[in-house]
Formats: sequence, structure tokens, C-alpha cells
Amino acid sequence: MRYTTARSVNRVQSTGKFLLLVCLTSFLNPSPVTAQTILQDRPPAPNIIFLLTDDHRWDALGAAGNPIIRTPHLDKLATAGILFRNAYVTTSICCVSRASLLTGQYESRHRIHNFTTDLSPAALKSTYPALLRQAGYTLGFVGKFGVGKNPPDSLYDFWVNTEKGSTGGQPDYIRTDKNGYSIHDNDTINNAVQQFLRQYYKNTPFCLAVSFKAPHEQDGNPPTYITQPRFNDYYKDVHIPEPVTADPIYWDQLPPFLRTDNNIARERWKGLLSPATLYQENVKNYYRLISGVDEVVGNLMTTLERSGLADNTVIIFMGDNGFLLGEHGMEGKWYGYDPSIRVPLFIYYPRLPDRVRQTRPGQIALNIDIAPTILSMAGVPVPAAMQGQDLLAVLDNRVTEREYFFYQHYFLGSPKIPRVEGVVSRDFKYMQYIEHDYEELFDRKHDPHETLNLSADPRYRKKLNELRRQYKKLKAAAQ
Repeated sequence: MRYTTARSVNRVQSTGKFLLLVCLTSFLNPSPVTAQTILQDRPPAPNIIFLLTDDHRWDALGAAGNPIIRTPHLDKLATAGILFRNAYVTTSICCVSRASLLTGQYESRHRIHNFTTDLSPAALKSTYPALLRQAGYTLGFVGKFGVGKNPPDSLYDFWVNTEKGSTGGQPDYIRTDKNGYSIHDNDTINNAVQQFLRQYYKNTPFCLAVSFKAPHEQDGNPPTYITQPRFNDYYKDVHIPEPVTADPIYWDQLPPFLRTDNNIARERWKGLLSPATLYQENVKNYYRLISGVDEVVGNLMTTLERSGLADNTVIIFMGDNGFLLGEHGMEGKWYGYDPSIRVPLFIYYPRLPDRVRQTRPGQIALNIDIAPTILSMAGVPVPAAMQGQDLLAVLDNRVTEREYFFYQHYFLGSPKIPRVEGVVSRDFKYMQYIEHDYEELFDRKHDPHETLNLSADPRYRKKLNELRRQYKKLKAAAQ
């Protein structure tokens, strides 16, 4: 674990000067990509905490309707805030998605295609943390950075990186702390969050990014889920239903380039979810890791309330990508199926007006929307190079809601992870496996489990052609 504490805070502007600049800028240069009109009488610049989980599918949250998982603290925030029912990532793999979160850009533009490439110095200057720092925010980062081999620790006032070694790498769940004791990653993160709040909340507005490893599996052959022992009794006597498409007939109907043991998602399915006893064990462990995250969030909220910070702190919670847990006979992410690309997302901020708080909007929200939303809530101009939308501006009808989004995934390629691109709308999904010229078309409204590929059905020829046109248009726009 690398650990860096504060630089001098003399560089930070006073909050009063910062707010005066924000107000003057907003008056002289009104812009549709701000949250000015949706926020009630603007208070001092809000603190912002961005919570990111790893491999967290959209329905693994009580507030999303899951009747089994225990996430009371997250549920409380989600139901008291804005819970987006249709949140997705534009690329379902952590390194690319995390770069999109920082930059507000598609993979085609930020060009982080793998686990070793760093954001360029120019790209880093246009990320939301760098722009917040320029505006006077104190920055904190805790957890897994997940982009490149040289994380930008010098950008932050407080830095606790749980990745392995000095050049990044997937964290281990169990590590040895400075006193020689074994500690779980969720507990390491909890301790670091509490330390940040003790040290940094008094001077300037802050932005703290908290990036969990959970519920990502521990890499290995086979991978494993390593939980905190105090959660071992969770879900002990519960039966987890298998997904509809876990039936072997749905694996058997996949195209040959997917229906192979060389497919990493099939390889991991064999190691973690088959037979049924393994499915029960590992899905419960996946849930237990999320319950561990929930505990950290509960402790965080207690500290905010005791410090008098809760009313002026924005909490944004999201998963970096979804996760297949047996759907279509696979385990993992990467592909364009809903469990892989759909994630939990909510925004909690007590100062939001009543018309948006405690709502569950159906708009399509994306990982590329996080950076412009954070900047807008802080009153910081959004760079034109960001491709996402301010989510609050969409809710306030100042920005047109998107009808479609472009999906892309290029890491590795066939046979391990066949490359795929496509277009997603609320009612339909078009995917093209670009190495094989193979198309999928799903009617999501009538076939939510994506069981029937309609690309060869003549009754859907018009819709197929429409989505092909949108695919070409959106692919070009993502550059």
C-alpha cells in the first residue's frame, strides 16, 4: 500500500473567493452544462464523495429490488436520493471504464485500451479531479486506481493506493498492515476514509474518490471471493435463484466463436459457478463483499453527520462495470449483455430540490456522465472534450435526454474475449462482433433476458437497419 499525505494547503483559494468566481462566471457565461438551476440557493461549494465498486451488477443492491442482498446503508441513500434505473458503462472492463469516469470520454477518445497505459499528462489535466483541484478543492483518493502503471498520486492531497507494488496491479483482499496484522481490503479502505475525514474536512471543499476492489474476485486459477469473516453468516440459509439464461440451452445457442472453452467467461464459469453448489457459494460471497462495502458506507455517513458535513456533501455511488453470474453460461463482463454493462448508480445530496430527490428516473445514464455531473455540481466549467452529460441538467430538462449510446470492447480479442461494438436504447440492443461479422438484435422490452437474437427475423428488418445506421453514426461521434 502506498500512502501520501497532504501538501501545503496554502495553494488552495479561500471558499469565499471561489464561490464569488463561480457566481460571476455563471452569471456572465450561462451554460446548459451546469447544475445551477437544479440546486436550491447555492450553499458553500459542496463536498463530493464518489464511491466506486468493482464488477458490481445493477441488481446487486436492495434498493434495486434484490430481495436477498443486505445493503441497508446504500439503500437508505439510494431511496433518499436519485436512483437511476438505466445506468450503463460504455465499455465493461475496469481499466477502460475508470478512464471514462475520470475523463468523461469514450474509449475511442481517451485511448486507454489496456491495463498498462497511463493517461497522458495533457489528458490528466482535463480529468475531473485535476479541474476540481484548479478550482480550490482538496483531493483524496482511496483504493484501486485501476488506470495504467503509474497512478498520479502527486495530483492528490491524500493518497492511499491499495494496488500491488509501486506500478499498480489488482489489490489483494488480504494484506499485512503496518503493525503486522492481516487486514481485509474493505477494512483498509474504511480506515483510510475515516482518516481523510479527520484530517481534511475543515479547510476547503473536498472531493474524495473511494474505489473498492469489492466485489471483484481475487485473481487465481480458479479465482476466489475472499470475504470478511464477520459476514460469513450472511445468506447462510438462503437459496440464490439461478438466472433464466443459466439453462444450458442458452449457452448452446451462442455462436461458435463464443461457445468455446477458450472464452474466458466460460472458463471462469467453470471455476466459480459450476456445479450448482459452487454457484451458491460464490454468489453468496459476492453478496457478502458488497455487504462489506455497505458497512464502510454506513461508517462514512455516521462520520459526516457527526462532523456536521452531511447536508453539504454529495454522495455518488456507481459500479465500474456489471457482471455475468451465470447468464448465457458465462461468468465475467466484457460482452454487451445487460448484466455485464448495467450498473447501480445513485446521487444523494440533501440540498437537491424535492422534485428530484427520492426519484427513480428512467433516462439512460452512463459512466461518461460522472465527470461532467461532478464538475457541474461544483460550479466548475465542463470541457468541450467531455462526451458525457450533466445528469442533473437532463433531469432539469436543460439537456436533451439521449435515446441511444455506443458500446465498445476491444481488450484481447478472439478467442479469449471476442471484440464487440454496438448500440443500446431503452427498448432495443444491437451488437456486432467485429472480428466475425456477427450481429445480435434483442427486443429488450419483450425479451429482457436477451434470449432471442432477432437479427435474421424479417419482421425486425426495419429496426435492424435503423440501429445499423445509429451504430455508424455513434461510432463516428465517439472518436
